[in-house]
Order: sequence, then C-alpha cells, then structure tokens
Amino acid sequence: MRKNLLKVLSLAAISALLVGSLAGCSKSGGTSTSGQQSTASKETRIAVVLKAVNSDYWKIVKAGAEDAGKALGVKVDVLGPNAETDIAGQTSIMEDQIVKKVSALVVAPSQPSAATATFDKADQGKIPVLLIDTNANWDKKKSFIGTGNLAGGEVGGKFIAGKLQKGDEVVILRGALGDGTHDERTNGAKKAMEDAGLKVVAVQPANSDRNMAMSVMENLIQTYPNVKAVFCSNDEMALGASRALIQGGKKNVITVGFDGSPDALKAIKAGELTASVAQSPYNIGKFGVEAAVKVAKGESIDARIDTGTSMITSENVDKAQADLNKILGK
Repeated sequence: MRKNLLKVLSLAAISALLVGSLAGCSKSGGTSTSGQQSTASKETRIAVVLKAVNSDYWKIVKAGAEDAGKALGVKVDVLGPNAETDIAGQTSIMEDQIVKKVSALVVAPSQPSAATATFDKADQGKIPVLLIDTNANWDKKKSFIGTGNLAGGEVGGKFIAGKLQKGDEVVILRGALGDGTHDERTNGAKKAMEDAGLKVVAVQPANSDRNMAMSVMENLIQTYPNVKAVFCSNDEMALGASRALIQGGKKNVITVGFDGSPDALKAIKAGELTASVAQSPYNIGKFGVEAAVKVAKGESIDARIDTGTSMITSENVDKAQADLNKILGK
C-alpha cells in the first residue's frame, strides 16, 4: 500500500512539473510574440513624395529627408515622378503610400488644389499629412514646412538698404501677379527698403522668366536712369536683369535674386550678380521628416515651420557652392 501511495505521489509530482514547464513555455512564447507584434506596430515609416526626383533642387530635399531618417532611426522613402508636370504620377504615388498605411505622408504638391482629394483619403485612413515646399489650402494638414518668403524678402531688402543711401531709387521685378510666393517676397523686400528710406520707383512683373526680365529691365533703366538697385523675387529674373544692366553699361547697380540656384552662384562668382537670398531645400526635407516623426509619435508641432534663408554673396559663394556639391555628391 505504501509503495502504491509513493508511486501515485511521484506521478503527481512529475505531472505537476510537466504542466508547470509547459505553462512556462507557453508564457515565454506568448511574451515573445507579443513583443514582436509591439515592435512591428511601433515601426515608423515616413513617405516623402516630391514634385520630381531628377533635379538638383529635389535631390537636395531628398538628401535632407534621408539624413533626418537615419539620425532618428526611422524608415524614410523619398518618391516622386520624373517631371513636375506629371500630376497624375504624383497622385498615384501618394495613393500607393496610403494603401501601404505609412505612419505619415510628407508631400510637396505639384498642383495643390488637385491634391486635396488625395489628402482627404489619407486623413480618412488616419494618416497625418504634412506639406513641404509648397502649401495647399487644406485645413487638415499638420504643418507646412518651407521657406518664409516674407522674411526672405526682408532679408534681401535689408541687404540692399545696407549698401545704399536714403532717397536712392530702387526697382523690383517680381513673378506673375497673384502668385502668393512672389507676393510675399516682393512685399517683404519693399517694406524693408522703404523702411530704410529708399525710394521704390517701380514694381514690375517679369513672370519669373529670364528673357522677359531682361526686356523689362531694359525699359526700366530708360525710364529711371538713376536706379541704384534691383530686387528680383527669383534668380531667373535677377539673371535677366543683370544681363540688361551690363549691356546697358550700368555695372554698378546692385542686383539681388532669390533662390540660391546653381546659375545664380556662378553669376555671383563671376561678379555679374550681387547676391541671392538662398532657400534651404536640405532643411525642407530634413525638417519635414523630423516634424512627421513627431506627429507619428503623437507629439505636437507648429502649424508653420520656417526652413530659413541666407544671403549668398561674393564673400561666401565658394563655401555655398562647396556645400551644394557635397550634398549632391559632386
């Protein structure tokens, strides 16, 4: 009887150990699976959709976005069509990223008004949308990240004012009337120059075109032969105005553009252009991804993030060119 009792107790102990062991394995396995699911669900994936991917400007934006992703340890896909005119292509790319349920969508819309329907789809899928470079009239965007054009115009206007005397005559060449970007750049420069006592004798549209700007400037120097400076709301117009001034024998007229384009840098280095208010496409990409990651984590961000501007002159053009070449891998 005693032997049978011991046998029963031994079997019971062994069974208990087996059950405990199996329970432990089950618990361990459950924790591991849960951890993997938790890690997967927390992976942050940011889709950056540009207007195009084949120009130097957008390559610099891409570099900033990818560097931010590496620094923050998140996956960043930078996508875009081959041409800024491919509106349908950009829309298709955005919709594909919405289907993939990315953590956030960072977009430089080629045609803002046409993109809002796609933005609505992202919002319905609970995917936050942030706009970079170009804003859109869509009230659900988490932020617009781009150049402060009004402030940039003021920078250019103050630069000109610092080189002239009160009462000196200046002119402004601007992009197409009604273009918000050029409105802000023009208004910022005009205010800064007038506040400094300069006389803005003309504000003429040249539609962001180099040849048109040359023609407009040729007429202006006939009407205002004493003009001392010209502010242009982009570099293309500044390059056209500069050509007109050189050909008209007015080589000492200060000419300031806006964008910090490669052609402008070459013209500054050659002494044909005085300066350019440079945007920072690198910061546009970098700040865009940084803001998107914060939103994906549930953190608050500013509704408007200024990516900054700086003056490029003969004093720093070599460094600016070197920095640009480094970013572009040239």
